[in-house]
Amino acid sequence: MSPESKKLFNIILLGVSFMFIFTAFQTCGNIAQTVITNLNSTDFHGSGYTSMSIIYGVFSASNLVSPSVVAIVGPQLSMVVSGVFYSLYIAVFIQPATWTFYTASVFIGIAAAVLWTAQGNCLTVNSDENTIGRNSGVFWALLQSSLFFGNLYIYFAWQGKTHISESDRRTVFIALTVISLVGTVLFFLIRKQEDTKAPGEEDSANEILGDSSSAQSKMTRAVAAFKKSIKLSFTKEILLLSVTTAYTGLELTFFSGVYGTCIGAVNRFGSEEKSLIGLSGIFIGVGEILGGGLFGLLSKNNHFGRNPVVMLGIVVHFIAFYLIFFNMPNDAPIAPMEGTDDVAYMIPSKEVAIFCSFLLGLGDSCFNTQLLSILGFLYSEDSAPAFAIFKFVQSICAAIAYFYSNYFLLQWQLLIMVVVGFFGTMTFFTVEWEAAAALAARGSDYSSI
Repeated sequence: MSPESKKLFNIILLGVSFMFIFTAFQTCGNIAQTVITNLNSTDFHGSGYTSMSIIYGVFSASNLVSPSVVAIVGPQLSMVVSGVFYSLYIAVFIQPATWTFYTASVFIGIAAAVLWTAQGNCLTVNSDENTIGRNSGVFWALLQSSLFFGNLYIYFAWQGKTHISESDRRTVFIALTVISLVGTVLFFLIRKQEDTKAPGEEDSANEILGDSSSAQSKMTRAVAAFKKSIKLSFTKEILLLSVTTAYTGLELTFFSGVYGTCIGAVNRFGSEEKSLIGLSGIFIGVGEILGGGLFGLLSKNNHFGRNPVVMLGIVVHFIAFYLIFFNMPNDAPIAPMEGTDDVAYMIPSKEVAIFCSFLLGLGDSCFNTQLLSILGFLYSEDSAPAFAIFKFVQSICAAIAYFYSNYFLLQWQLLIMVVVGFFGTMTFFTVEWEAAAALAARGSDYSSI
């Protein structure tokens, strides 16, 4: 197998592994609040929104040290151990207790930081400036296939159900736990890249991969990775991209947790309201897969750079927010177990609701594929710290969004996303224009990014 084929194999395997783990986790997140609402008449008194807020809060703080962790144990083992913690979190729902639920939320927050830092490093090590766009798109399409498979099962399994029984819950979460463990095992098959640098030449990929022949101690590499993260945090490009990243954290919370809860709370959808949560997840996944695959395939022939894709993303999201505002009752995110009989500015339409799910997924893929691409391009030699900062900002904004989702009506959640999304698009444009200018100064073809 040629070096390029080996790298592409690693990217595909990375995407498939994440697909299995997040088939379980994203499906879990999509149905968690609905399942918990059906549990709160028992001794269990947890909140899906609060759990996700804990996860993303711990996630954000853990990103400060995750490059150091990956530097010590290596990206492959980091992803394997993190995958185990994802599986344990999902397994908690088989027989939930409030204390285990929130404890697992803390541990998965730590695991998520390590997992995504290692993923960013693995993506960058297996890419160059000519393939980073393609590889980002391929990885994102495979990752987001997870939304399709898990939610397809939920749609058929919960068809016609207005209450989720103990048997229904256990069956779903046992299956999801096994799926997550399969993805974890697949990380072992990723092949390590040989060092192609000249002797004595350093880069973060070599440091993070933890070459045993290096004279540096693991602790020295860990400290160096931490210092690099702090230093990068205050660069102009990272600060500008942080606004865009903040938006992806807010809309991630909305499409992965809040919107499914809204659909499940609308009594006017009748007996289909619970199964529609699964169908919504499927169409979010279709949008994600279409966007990731399309932008990955077109990246080699894109002479205009990343800005048009991000512009498409924000336009698609604004259309979705407008339709959701008209279609969904304002109290849907915080409705009680009985649901809501309210209406917005139109009679709630299942077709419009599902179409908005597709738009949310498509817009999200626009932003995330281009953020992965520009980070891999700008920070090819500092990939682990750069991706750790990206996940730090994204996750802390997701934590904030999950917290206020317990209290804010739908209109205010949509308004926040509109404002942050607008400014995030502008700051991304600024960084991309500067990247294009730097590339032109080097005499490279802009389409190569």
